[in-house]
Amino acid sequence: MKAITFQGMNNVKVKNVNDPNIIKNDDAIIKITSTTICGSDLHLLRGTIPKVPHGFIIGHEAMGIVEETGKEVSNIKKGDRVIVPFPVSCGHCWYCTHGLSSQCDNSNEHGEVGAIFGYGDLMGGYDGGQAEYLRVPYANFGPKLIPEELTDEQTLFLTDILPTSYWGTIVNGGVKQGDTVVVLGCGPVGLLAQKWAAYAGATRIIAVDNIDYRLEHAKKYNSVEVLNFNDYDNTGEYIKEITHGGADVVIDCVGMDGEKSTIETVETLLKMQGGSKSAIEISSQAVRKGGTVSVVGVYGARYNNFPFGDFFSRNITLKTGQCPAHSYVDVILDLIKNGKFDATDIITHTMSLADGEKAYNLFNNKLDNCIKVILKP
Repeated sequence: MKAITFQGMNNVKVKNVNDPNIIKNDDAIIKITSTTICGSDLHLLRGTIPKVPHGFIIGHEAMGIVEETGKEVSNIKKGDRVIVPFPVSCGHCWYCTHGLSSQCDNSNEHGEVGAIFGYGDLMGGYDGGQAEYLRVPYANFGPKLIPEELTDEQTLFLTDILPTSYWGTIVNGGVKQGDTVVVLGCGPVGLLAQKWAAYAGATRIIAVDNIDYRLEHAKKYNSVEVLNFNDYDNTGEYIKEITHGGADVVIDCVGMDGEKSTIETVETLLKMQGGSKSAIEISSQAVRKGGTVSVVGVYGARYNNFPFGDFFSRNITLKTGQCPAHSYVDVILDLIKNGKFDATDIITHTMSLADGEKAYNLFNNKLDNCIKVILKP
């Protein structure tokens, strides 16, 4: 089969690789109909995620048709159409049964964190979904049946960015009627977080980025206020000023992808820390006393000069982590089926899997107004 493979820093290639096989009795093989590139995949591309072998199949947002199942699989069958949430989760450990499937105790023998498809050995070593076929372990728990009347484009994002943005905004962020909300980042997750904030009843939503076409998209489709952080000497303090003390909730959808200082760039390359602190620093300034900062952007290693004292001294609640996506698929799927939530406007490019290298270049370098790419095997 064809698959997008990691070949070293800033280097992915579409290669012919071996088809996946049933290994355990509760495995399933999915024939992929749609997959996509996530902002988190760019961390792999840029070399900020360790233990990714050369030739490793990447990608963790995929859906398709069940091709084959192990003899213990009873919840899905050959021919079913499913989405596959990005955490690899057993469904029966303490974490899976307590709503924290992203921290499954049984799926990752390589470390003390949960497992993710297509994210290297640190996250379990499971091949990813940017391929023609995907092996799905624990198939009685992970895959979710999708109604035939819904398109791939309507449902593909249930694999990651829809649950992640919902969880970061409504669950961890606790956004409610009348709130003022700041969303840092207007990539796919940030744009969806803005939609969820509006859905929850926020009366003022401020979107922050430095890419003009993303800000224009946020303003056009989400009807939010937009700020280009390059226009201000101190964006966090400016937000505090215009919100008269700070936002009720700040959602960091940037993580370590923020603008790096020279020192941060060097330290990241030397693996002394894991990227930029710019977004979390803006968050610490832009949130009101007693407010909440919800972090869904990925952070890497430990950070020097982390503004922990700023959170402590102002009674800020800080929530973060990998989204337990399985817990939120059903509620969001119902909203999609009933026409109450639509994420398809963020799709700017639909391409062949064979053009995966070009797609990564567009997305990584923000070319051709690229926001989200759908790949079709």
